[in-house]
Amino acid sequence: MDLKSKIILIYGPTASGKSDFAIKLAKKIKGEIVNADSMQIYKKFKILTARPLKNNFQKIKHHLYGFQNSNKYFSTGDWLKTVIKKINEIKKRKKIPILVGGTGLYFKALTEGLVEIPSIPIKFRNKIRLIQKSIGQEKFYQKLLKTDPPIVNHINSTDAQRSIRAYEVKSFTKKSIIEWHKNTKSNFKKKDFLKLYIDHSRSELIKKINLRTKQMLDMGAVLEVKKFLKLKISKNKSISKAIGIAEIKGFIKKKTDKDEVIEKISIKTRQYAKRQVTWARGHMSSWKKIKPEKFNNFIKKI
Repeated sequence: MDLKSKIILIYGPTASGKSDFAIKLAKKIKGEIVNADSMQIYKKFKILTARPLKNNFQKIKHHLYGFQNSNKYFSTGDWLKTVIKKINEIKKRKKIPILVGGTGLYFKALTEGLVEIPSIPIKFRNKIRLIQKSIGQEKFYQKLLKTDPPIVNHINSTDAQRSIRAYEVKSFTKKSIIEWHKNTKSNFKKKDFLKLYIDHSRSELIKKINLRTKQMLDMGAVLEVKKFLKLKISKNKSISKAIGIAEIKGFIKKKTDKDEVIEKISIKTRQYAKRQVTWARGHMSSWKKIKPEKFNNFIKKI
């Protein structure tokens, strides 16, 4: 398999072994690893977000990990601009970029392009949300169809978040979100990518999530959260939504014991992993599936 001109994408649910696989692959093909996880971009929470260990950084070059301040907003568009530049830098060094992460939207933006919809004022967006909340999703969806009939083939009637987004876009720009999507394109060609999806069995994934959660607390996740809480960062910031903060906060305040914290974080992480798998089913059906037990065989054949 000739990978010299490829950009390798590795996606999978949390705790599926993406990072270890990427490191083994990078060693074999002279690759460099680039982060595609929306939580691992932030400086805080090395442990809580399961950022690759420091000794791995020394073995293989890693990029876009822990480079963003926690109180800053970093959008998918910001990541896309940054990662395109990084990919080109790696290619100039005659190395192979290997993008690793569990943020599906990042991969979608890279491979399909990002919709460049004009910024909609927050007051306008809040107004739409109030309308949806006051009349309910069923009536709101019918209201959306009156303003944008073709949307019926693109958004499910129970999908409140996407319905609200479609309505605000059509109302503000006078143009359907469908039309905005048609005008998007990637900076790269389809043939530039090798897309790999880690197809982990649910039972084994649950075991790994439970074990990793316990290890996180043993490694110092509680101290990380203590330091973070002192910064008094707004709850609206992306980093404040990291799994484990609320649960460990309860532990710090002695509202829960360690075992209960581990169980709560594990449950939330399993729910997140399920959403990642659901995303893959809906957006990554064409990706090559690789089971963890086949990692070594795959690398040997390259």
